[in-house]
Formats: sequence, C-alpha cells, structure tokens
Amino acid sequence: MEAQIKLGRVFGVEIGLHYTWLLIALLITLSLAGHFQMVNPDWGRGVIWASAIVTGVLFFAAIIAHELSHAAVAKARGLPVRSITLFALGGVAQIEKEAADAKTEFWMGIVGPITSAVIGFVLLGIALALGWTPRSERPMSTPESPLLAMLVWLGYINITLAIFNMIPGFPLDGGRVLRAIIWWVTGKADRSTRIAAQVGQLVAFGFIALGMIRFFGGAGFGGLWIAFIGWFLLDAARASYAQVGIAESLRGVRVADVMETDCPVVDGRSNLQTVADEYLLRTGRRCFTVVEDGRVVGLITSHEIKQVERARWAYTTVDTAMRPLEQLRTVAPETPVTEALEVMGRDDLNQLPVVSDGRLEGIISRAHIVQLLQTRAELNM
Repeated sequence: MEAQIKLGRVFGVEIGLHYTWLLIALLITLSLAGHFQMVNPDWGRGVIWASAIVTGVLFFAAIIAHELSHAAVAKARGLPVRSITLFALGGVAQIEKEAADAKTEFWMGIVGPITSAVIGFVLLGIALALGWTPRSERPMSTPESPLLAMLVWLGYINITLAIFNMIPGFPLDGGRVLRAIIWWVTGKADRSTRIAAQVGQLVAFGFIALGMIRFFGGAGFGGLWIAFIGWFLLDAARASYAQVGIAESLRGVRVADVMETDCPVVDGRSNLQTVADEYLLRTGRRCFTVVEDGRVVGLITSHEIKQVERARWAYTTVDTAMRPLEQLRTVAPETPVTEALEVMGRDDLNQLPVVSDGRLEGIISRAHIVQLLQTRAELNM
C-alpha cells in the first residue's frame, strides 16, 4: 500500500498516509468530540474540539509506535523495512521480505500487540497517578479534566487495539502468531500460511455476519464498520491464500527461465514521438532498453512517456525521459521468480531488468509470469 502523503522518516523508516486515512481521521475526531461532550458538557466547544484533535493525533502516534515495533524486530532479524503507511483500518509496515523462520514470524507478529498493551497500561497508570478512578468506583457527577479524559480514552483504546490484533485471523498480528506456531509445529511455511489464511477467512465471515446483525439490530454505522473490517480481512486472507498457490506453482523457477533475452532496443537520442509511433503502437510492447554508443543506459516504458505532455514528445529525447539503469530495481538471473514477483508487487512495477556482473541480461515482466502460470494451469501442473 503506497502512501500519498509523506510525513518523514523515523529510525530510517518512511512514514506516510494513504488517502483513506483522511476519512478515518475525520470520523475519529467527530467521535471523540461527541465522547468528550458526554464526559463533561461544561468544557465548552473550544476545549472539546481541541481535546478531540489532540487525542486523535496521539492515537495515530500510538499506531505508528505499534508498527515501528514490527519494523524494529524485522530489522533486528535482517529484514529490510521500506515504510509505514497509515490507512483507514490502522497502519501497515511494508517489510520487503518474508520471515525466514517461525521464530522471526512469531516475534514480528506478537510485538505489535505487546507494544499497544504497554502503551495502554502506562497511560492508564499515569491517569491513576493524577487522580483518576474507574467510573464504577466514583460518583457519576465527579468532574473529569480534559487531560484525564484523553489519557483514559487513549489507554483503553490501545488495550482494545492489542486485543483486537491478537484475534487469530491472518493477516492480523494474531494470525501471524498462529502461522508461526503452526510453522514451528509442522516445519512447513506454506502449509502454515494456508491454514492461517483459512482461519482468517472464517474470522472475516464472522465479522461480516456480526456487523450485519448489529446493523439490522439498530447499531447503524457501527455495525457497517464491523462488516467493512470483516470484508477487508476476507480480501486480505484470500490474497494470502492465493499467494501460497502461486508460490507453489513457481517453486524452483528462476528469473533466467522466464525472462526475455531479446530485448527491443531504442536509441537514446530518438524522440518520444518516434518511439510511440514506431515502437509502442506498432508492436504493442511496453518496455524498451535504451542504448547510447553501444551500451545500455536505461529503460523507457509507456509510463515514462505518459509523464511528458504529448505536445512535447517530438522535442523530448528518450535519454531525458528514461529511467537510468543505476536507478532501477534489478534482479539477477538466478533469483527465484517468486522473489521477483514480490519486488514488482511491492514497488508497483510491471517489469524488472535482469542484471549480471553489471550487464543487462534481459527483462522479466508480470506478463511473462502470468503466461507461465496460465500454461501450467492449462496442463494441470
């Protein structure tokens, strides 16, 4: 999931916002304003809205801390972390490789809920130290300061977040913990992922059913929100299950077995209009290697050409619009195809240059991999 708004880096990890975060941020702020209005209607509109906004910001900071804990464990276990993106249903740490063993998967999964629980109990502890007492132990008329109200809400919501994430539904953290346990017992990563994804689908159907029951029972938007979470979990669990099948189909296949070695070439001094008319439109190909003085210097695809205004195509040379070879993500010929597919999916790429000893050996694309999968499916292999 790519972030549309970049917030900066924390411990070397890029933090960003998906556009869907704006919706949930607005809904949470409105919900908090209503909550604080009920806590003490005498605060005044300014205090209520200021408290709601600050609490919302701190809540999302806690989610970032949750995801940073995943990233910290991943980095400690040698797994590169690309970014953390906040979206409508929370946050996601984009870890560039899968865990290599059950122990790594277990700690990567469980550290997030532990972090949220610790944050929640610490905040409630601070509230207690400042004089707060649980509602059941004090008169309902006891006034509550904005600071205490913020601490209590954040404390409870982080503990709730920890409990929710421990539901054994893949890809929730609890599902990853379940996958790690099954992996440790069976010794088979693929089987553990398949089982955890199936359990995740059952959990997702449960959320959808509960949401519908609550909605028709009068819960309104709250019921629909639960159903929406279930739909999201179902989609993610199905995708994880499908990935296992693809990985099994591609087991043992290397990039060199699938890549295209006869790469079409264009001159870097040609203009984009010529490339579009003579190459893209005539051949239907989308990716071309760019050469200058007999050496490969980059790639040009329809994506780069579209970034230039059509009126300037005739006056823009290929070498000014191309992606230089040194700036491209590349794979080696011996790289497993599954790993190349992960790179393309993670970086939203349609093709990757195949480089060996500094030389371009070929191009591998999503189309090549899809064609291989279709052929194997036709032969029932």
